[in-house]
Amino acid sequence: MPDRERVDREKRTTLRRFAAVGAASPLAAFVDAPDRDSDARGAIAGYLSTTPGAHFSKIRDDLSLGTGETQHHLRRLVDAGAIESHADGEYRRYFPAGQFSVFERTALGYLRRETPRGMLIALLSKPETTGSAIAERLDVSTATVSNTAADLEEAGLLSREDGYAVEHPETLLTLLVRYADSFGSEAVTLADRADELLRYDPRAE
Repeated sequence: MPDRERVDREKRTTLRRFAAVGAASPLAAFVDAPDRDSDARGAIAGYLSTTPGAHFSKIRDDLSLGTGETQHHLRRLVDAGAIESHADGEYRRYFPAGQFSVFERTALGYLRRETPRGMLIALLSKPETTGSAIAERLDVSTATVSNTAADLEEAGLLSREDGYAVEHPETLLTLLVRYADSFGSEAVTLADRADELLRYDPRAE
């Protein structure tokens, strides 16, 4: 029983923390009057305000919700027009409604994946980085880097005409900086250099 009480207490703390974020976001108007269910919906709204592009399982696990509970509240928020969902391969990703362009939603979907995010961060940090250097940095095979690069090119995030070059780097950098905490330490490090990187123009060399 003590273990169950501890888990419940941690869950309530997590929900309240994200619900507080949701209350300060534009999604607050879509959350019902306070009750146990609205705490969960408020938490999801707050979570997606800080972690747009999260997929179902990550939302469920990070908020310590049940599968059915998560499905129910996501459906309520979608029906209310607060959030929208988009298929991304085997995932369905969720975003605050009306806040992101098609390109930004696509970019956020790839930035939520470890290897594509690592590749894009490496290239934004140092545009001349080679595929083999990326593979070593990410501790993956060169074949993985090549296959991921092909996916990123098809999505419009990368050019492979002359080595690897990030497409729309300002947009990608802005997304990485704005949601750096949700992407991990490498994104936070990149965010600290954002001003320097935005002023960098590789064509000037």
